[in-house]
Amino acid sequence: MKTLDMALCIAPALMTPAAARTTDSTVKEDRRPNIVFILTDDQNFQTVHSLGNRYIETPNMDRIVKAGTAFTQAHVMGGLNGAVSQPSRAMLLTGRGLMDVHRNGSIIPPEEKTFPEMFREAGYTTFGTGKWHSDKKSFNRSFTTGANIFFGGMHMPGKNGELGHRRPFLHQYDPTGKYENGQWTKASDITFSSELYADAAIQFIDSMKNRKEPFLAYIAFTSPHDPRNIHPGYGKRYSPEEVPMPANFLPEHPFDTGDLTVRDEMLLPTPRDPEAVRKEIAFYYSMVNEVDFQIGRILDKLEDSGLDKNTIIVFAADNGLAIGSHGLLGKQNLYEESVRIPLVFCGPGIPANETRDSYCYLYDIFPTLCGLTGNKIPESVTGKSLLPAIRKDGKIARDALLLTYMNIQRAVKKDGYKLVLYNVAGQRHPQLFNLNNDPYENRNLYGNPAYAKVQKKLTRLMYKMMEDAGDFCDPEKADWGYPGKLTGAQVKEIQP
Repeated sequence: MKTLDMALCIAPALMTPAAARTTDSTVKEDRRPNIVFILTDDQNFQTVHSLGNRYIETPNMDRIVKAGTAFTQAHVMGGLNGAVSQPSRAMLLTGRGLMDVHRNGSIIPPEEKTFPEMFREAGYTTFGTGKWHSDKKSFNRSFTTGANIFFGGMHMPGKNGELGHRRPFLHQYDPTGKYENGQWTKASDITFSSELYADAAIQFIDSMKNRKEPFLAYIAFTSPHDPRNIHPGYGKRYSPEEVPMPANFLPEHPFDTGDLTVRDEMLLPTPRDPEAVRKEIAFYYSMVNEVDFQIGRILDKLEDSGLDKNTIIVFAADNGLAIGSHGLLGKQNLYEESVRIPLVFCGPGIPANETRDSYCYLYDIFPTLCGLTGNKIPESVTGKSLLPAIRKDGKIARDALLLTYMNIQRAVKKDGYKLVLYNVAGQRHPQLFNLNNDPYENRNLYGNPAYAKVQKKLTRLMYKMMEDAGDFCDPEKADWGYPGKLTGAQVKEIQP
């Protein structure tokens, strides 16, 4: 197996004392379900074959969908900086909303307990591999052990493209939490970040076959995030001729969204050339298929070991990506391609091959896992359990969603409608979409007399939800027309 020069740190010496004690043959086997959490990077909701995209092949993601319950209206709440994955992952880990996470997710303080940390305290052996976009102390609080760990936002390509996913800078688990043992993968190794993360996860799962305590494996891939120009020697490679153009493609966005010069949007020149966009989509699909291949290896290991019968699998992404829609490329916007993500639960007690259209956030996963495993939801968690929706035996957790990007964009979704407001240098650019018959957000209904009541209702709802969420209001930059002043205690903690 391809790893760094140093050995993977999954040695028994790094187990917690409680975990080590359960290896005694006199101790009764713990039958609580294991958890395997699989997270991809920048994968939007339209990139899973079994959920409606007939142009892409995702056989292993399809395996999870077929075995479980998929939420087709799962969203990331947004972000207060351009690196949306940082607050997104912090929200996911802590079960807290955007205005509640500390410093936009760059630091997770001890009082904001992560779900791996909670399961560790409950007696699980917890393992982490892949991307961690917060501080190192919170990683060590969360995991008993780990391997092939990437601290950061993305694998930078290097001056000549010699790094990126091919040569990531990774750490092995350091019980001191200092992580001074980082190392580049060797240039002679023909490997890829996803393979290294899957290797680490497979070795960990292998080590748990004969253990009596349950485990949680958190596997955070960095695909299909760019750089996407170098593809590994496995998985399907798509040609531009195989992929369709987005139904909402535009050469450029019709107005300034407030962040058109962020790195993601500079990957291709504006106005967008259709052939260049098609080529980028082909690279993107290839990397979705690449990470799908590695997910398959993990699923195979679970099945071969027999652990799959008592394991809950969660598959999700940290945020979406525009990739040509609306003249945009990145995730620094509130269109469906950027805020909607795949989310699937499968395992004991979870209906197979079913979908739910309930509105939900990524940070609702934490309380849902508590419900599925019988753990008490910590007081710090503000997310809502999706267990009633999974079992169809209770009230749907949310009937509306607030979506946020920096202090320049806000949106609200309810009953299949979406209202989006912008405040860019005093320019408002309101949008209203009926997603029930315009899922690609091509027809702006704002100001249409036929939708005046909907427009007014959603505007009032947005301000109410902003206030309830503790959303901030900076009168000099984004007052949003709110009649009062939203003070927002978190505003001074936004930037790292």
